[in-house]
Parts: sequence; C-alpha cells; structure tokens
Amino acid sequence: MAKNSPKQKNKSYSNIGFNTPVPEHPSLNEVYEDTPFSEAFWTYLNYVILNIFGWFRDLLRNARIENRKGSAENNPPGFVPLYQSYESFYTRNVYQRIADCFNRPIGSVPGGTLDLLERVTDDYNWSFNFTGDKVKTINLGSYNYLGFANNSGQIAENVINSIKTGGVSAASAAQECGTLTQHRKLESLLAEFLGTEDAIAFGMGFATNALNIPTLVGKGCLILSDELNHTSLVLGSRLSGAVIKVYKHNDMIHLEKLLRDYIVSGQPRTHRPWRKILIIVEGVYSMEGSLCKLPELIELKKKYKAFLYLDEAHSIGAMGSRGRGVVDYWKCDVNDVDILMGTFTKSFAAAGGYIAGKKELIDHIRITSHAQTYAVSMSPPVVEQVISVLNLLIDENEEHEGRQKINQLAWNTHYFRQRLTKMGFIVYGHPHSPVVPALLYSPSKIAAFNREMLKRGVAVVTVGFPATPLVLGRVRFCLSASHTKEMLDEVLKHAEEVGDLLNMRKSKLNPKRPFHETEL
Repeated sequence: MAKNSPKQKNKSYSNIGFNTPVPEHPSLNEVYEDTPFSEAFWTYLNYVILNIFGWFRDLLRNARIENRKGSAENNPPGFVPLYQSYESFYTRNVYQRIADCFNRPIGSVPGGTLDLLERVTDDYNWSFNFTGDKVKTINLGSYNYLGFANNSGQIAENVINSIKTGGVSAASAAQECGTLTQHRKLESLLAEFLGTEDAIAFGMGFATNALNIPTLVGKGCLILSDELNHTSLVLGSRLSGAVIKVYKHNDMIHLEKLLRDYIVSGQPRTHRPWRKILIIVEGVYSMEGSLCKLPELIELKKKYKAFLYLDEAHSIGAMGSRGRGVVDYWKCDVNDVDILMGTFTKSFAAAGGYIAGKKELIDHIRITSHAQTYAVSMSPPVVEQVISVLNLLIDENEEHEGRQKINQLAWNTHYFRQRLTKMGFIVYGHPHSPVVPALLYSPSKIAAFNREMLKRGVAVVTVGFPATPLVLGRVRFCLSASHTKEMLDEVLKHAEEVGDLLNMRKSKLNPKRPFHETEL
C-alpha cells in the first residue's frame, strides 16, 4: 500500500485538529476495570465444559473409537512421546477448532490495509487448501506503528539500491567478517537518536534479550522481573544463572519490598551481598497496553544501587513526542537507564534488535555476546531499512514525514481509545498506548469476534488462555500511523455492531453513550 504524503495526511485531518500534536499527560493513570461477575461465571463454565468434553474425546481417541484430528508423533517402540501429553491438551481440543481465525496467510504488505488469503480445511486445521481468493481488510493486527511497512516509496528504493552494493547477507558473524560499514553507520545513528554514548545492533529481536542478558548477570546476581515481561526476557534471565524474583505488574510497592528483603538476606545459603541487582521491565506491555512507571523505577534503582534494563520493543518510535520511547514520554534522563534495549520489527518495519548505553557496556557486549560470536549479523538491506527510518525520525521538523507519522499515531491512539471507551467496551492499558486491548472474556466470544470482524472487512488479533489469564481473553487492536480517520471510523462502527452481537459493551465505568468529536 503506497504511503500518504504529509500533505494528504494534513488535508485528511485538518477539520479535527490533527495538525496540532496530541498533548502528553504522563500523570494519567491506567484503569483496569474488574471482570463482571456474569462474564467470569460464563467463562469458567465454558472452560469446564471444554475440559469435560476434551477428556472424554481423549478417552475415545485412546480407545481408537475416534480418530485423532491433530498432529501426532509415531514413536518407535519403547520411546516416550515428545509432545502428546497433558501440555498439548489445549492444542488438541480447543486451539485446533479456532486456529483458522488466528493464523491466516497474508498476501500483501501489512500496512493500513491487508490482503488475507482465503483457505478451507477438511481435517480440523491440520492442513489447508487455498481457494485463490483474497479478502481485503483494514489491518488492526500488525505492529506497524509508524506505517513504514511499505513496498514503494523512497525507503523501499533505498533498500533495493543497497542490495546492489551490499548484497542480501553479510554471510558471517559480527566478530569475524560480518561487520560492514553499514552496521557501524546504523549503530552510530542509533546512539544519536537515543542520546546514548554507543549502541550495538543484532539480527534478531528475541535473541537480543535471550543472548545478552546472560552477558550482564550470572551466578551470584539477582534479577527482579515484572510478571508480564516477554518470553525473551524470561528466557534470557533463566539462561543467565542468576536468581530470579518476579514482582507484580507495575507494582512499585511490591518491587521495593523485594529489593529490601533480598538486599537484607543476601545470596542463598552464603548470605553474601549480591554481585549485581538487575531490574528488568518493558516500556509498553504488548498484551496489556500498559506503560512501565519509569520515573519511579529510576528512583528505586538509584535508592538501592540496582541496574535498570528497559525493553522498548513496543515503545521505541511509538511513544514520546520525538518517538524516542518511554524515556522520551516520561521526560526522563536517558543516562538514568543503564541498558536500553529495543527491536526494529515494529516501528522500523524491519528485523533485529539493539542495545544502547554507556560505551563500556557496549564494548563488553561486543566481546562477550553469543549473538556477536555465533549468529550472522544483520542483512544489509534490513540495515538500510532501519537507517532510512532513523534519518526520518531524527529530523525534528514538524512538517517532515518522520514527525508527521509520530503525531498521526498519537492522534489515532487518542481518537480510537476515546471512541472505544465511550462505546462501553472494557478497555485496558495506558491512554496513550497504541496497543488497545478490549476484553472479550469467553473463549467462544474470542473466536466469534475475530470471525465477525473479518466478515466485515477488519483484521484483528484475538487472544485467550494461556497467553492471557483464564478470564481475561481479549481483542488487541494495534494502531498505526497508516490508518486514516475514515478507516478508524469504519472499524469502530463494526466493533460497535459486533460488540452488541456478542454482548461485549459491559463497562460500568464508561456506560455506552453517543460520542461527539468535540470531546477530543
């Protein structure tokens, strides 16, 4: 999908004040409305029924009365099955029935609109046949926050031209022959954009966390991790060998209590002081849409002489008046965050990740990280994509494309959240977060909402257990600068219709009522 020019965007929003950036209000609190009793009751009942029928069908399968519809391993005699166990109970009996509304192949660029390929299955989603048809939808399911996921325009031309000179792969690890001039340029621009002394880039965002946390902490160290941290952070923490303690999400009182208790008690058995204490948090939590309380975290880490690791995968580019993440949003000093981590897969529409901070930190990572020693460095065209986006974001001219996209995302977020809340949906997250979860609760509603929205030409991501707590299944709208007001209005119209169909508009804090644009 071709990009709108800044001029077209201004024209589109001129009658509703888009040209003026949305003011930030860091003091705004996140509100998490309690689950209505009726929804909790029916959700638990749904899962009880699913379990009863699931166990009954497993019994029939074991007795060979019913054929197994999902994947199964033919184990050699005497071997223990690898995955046909209780852990795959949900996959066998629930997910196989609803997977068709979650996993659909994409036949276009994941921009403001999206082409989904039509397919049919005769064996409970174990295999598919493509019909050859495409469904054009408004895309509310991609992390394309700034709308740079395009296959045309100047950035796309820069990427194509870079292939002619740099090829498609460095074909080597960074510590051997895989560090090119482009990589150094990218890291220099990153440090300039973030305001840090140095930065280092990696080819995979997940590995940036999983392989670099072990280079920072190890045995004799303590990690304090938010309970909703991403799997990559959890894996990296476990690989490090450090002691891990989890605190309640965004609960600074609980975090401080853990800091006090474990500083007093010291290491297990020996009670010696901890070698290091590392607090690990995310900027924007992708399932909740919440923001970390960065000013309070900085205050605590200074008070107790700890280090702070901030994962900005979903906040870099998407938060702050200059797109520099939650550090920018909260107006904090970047030097107060010891380790700044982020990915290029969202706002930059590329691949890979980075770590930024003091030069001594980055030099240490360059030497010790397995991601530098064993993994192929970033592909040159991917590096060029990130460099081209960074050049736009560093430019602070309000009339230029980078700042226009940041402002448009902020406006879209404000508008969509306000409208959805006024409709009576139970909406989670921070008022300025571009990740907008609306609660569905019941597993039957999770699949139904996805399918009903698709029928109306809207692609959304719906999520349930085990990715969320049992009674907090949800639809997760991901907003983008590539969305126009007309697109958002159409999505909201359909959401209201499907919300009534599924009895979703049950907020007691914001009972459904008409919305007027003067409220923005």
